[in-house]
Amino acid sequence: MTRIILYTGKGGVGKTSIAAASALRAAQQGLSTIVLSTDSAHSLGDSFDLSLEPEPQLIAENLWAQECDVYYNMDKYWGTVQRWLESILAWEGFDPILADEMVVLPGMDELANLLWILEHHRSEKYDLIVVDCAPTAETFRLLTFPEAGRWWLDKIFPLSRKISGFARPVIKRVTNMPLPDDDVFDATKQLMDQIENIQELLSDPNSTSVRLVTNPERMVIKETQRAYTQLGLFGYRADMVVCNRVLPPEALDNSYFKARGADQTKYLGELSEIFGPIPIKTTPQFDREIGGMQGLSELADLLFQADSPADFFYDDLPFLIKPVEANDEAPNGADQILTLSIPQVTKDEVTLNQIGEELIIEVGRYRRNMLLPRSLQMRDVLSAKLIDGSLNIWFGGRTDG
Repeated sequence: MTRIILYTGKGGVGKTSIAAASALRAAQQGLSTIVLSTDSAHSLGDSFDLSLEPEPQLIAENLWAQECDVYYNMDKYWGTVQRWLESILAWEGFDPILADEMVVLPGMDELANLLWILEHHRSEKYDLIVVDCAPTAETFRLLTFPEAGRWWLDKIFPLSRKISGFARPVIKRVTNMPLPDDDVFDATKQLMDQIENIQELLSDPNSTSVRLVTNPERMVIKETQRAYTQLGLFGYRADMVVCNRVLPPEALDNSYFKARGADQTKYLGELSEIFGPIPIKTTPQFDREIGGMQGLSELADLLFQADSPADFFYDDLPFLIKPVEANDEAPNGADQILTLSIPQVTKDEVTLNQIGEELIIEVGRYRRNMLLPRSLQMRDVLSAKLIDGSLNIWFGGRTDG
């Protein structure tokens, strides 16, 4: 089975170097590895001190690297729809260069990056896929795109295609505006049909995990804490936190760094409280810039020692459905329980609504429209309770009949 690791964190924390070092160490240990960047502001190539392309290229033994490019991705995965949109803009009189810029629709770059991950996984060419993700907010837009896209496919796409079919003969009588034909809809459906596969792949705790990269600073840790909550809400497995740029003991002998060192010690203690049993690995603030194969190998030594980067460093699953047992504190009539790990929240921040086959979970300003498994679609939410960072939801009442 191909292993997938996603590295994310606030911009500037050093996640690209950590991702590159992880991929390099896995390749050195004999794993066929690809590392790719989904950040539009690429720095993966800079980390390796190489120029990377939008297609994978071999950069060392067992190691491939790739920097995704929005225009290349659009042509590769969205070419048919892109050409139709360009024809619309040309009909309206837009300059071709401007039209080329405007047809990069919001979210299409994120979707194309996801499709690259899916393509690499399906190729079975690699033992490990390491993803250097965009900063935290963009990463969660990427991780939640499959769920939003599936909703669009189920709710909006059939209606749009039906309306277009009815309207085409009428519109053609009064205008020569280019209309989407079956090729456009087929291309759209082919892309959107892959969304379910992407969602299953990225949320599969047996193959995929997310690693949060942070620094021992108050603002950075707060964002990492929020990211951890979002991972739980969307059912993604976090198996490691990397605290980068920790001042080494020898630096604290200098009076200039003593106060900063005291702050870092306090923040490292807070990280342990926030993430509990999830391993927290630290890497030092180096006295020089880390880059190139030699520098990244040195970073990997400090980060993993003799361990394999492809290992799972934390075993608990973020999402679990099981039958109610006799010793569960379940309401009358409940026969199934869904447990979702949502750490660092209070019960006042959580709101639940069930609409048909969807469970709408709101945690503060974050919202997830969760398509329930079939085993729960025929049941009602009877009760919910937040216990030690886990949201327990009991289902029952209805049957398949």
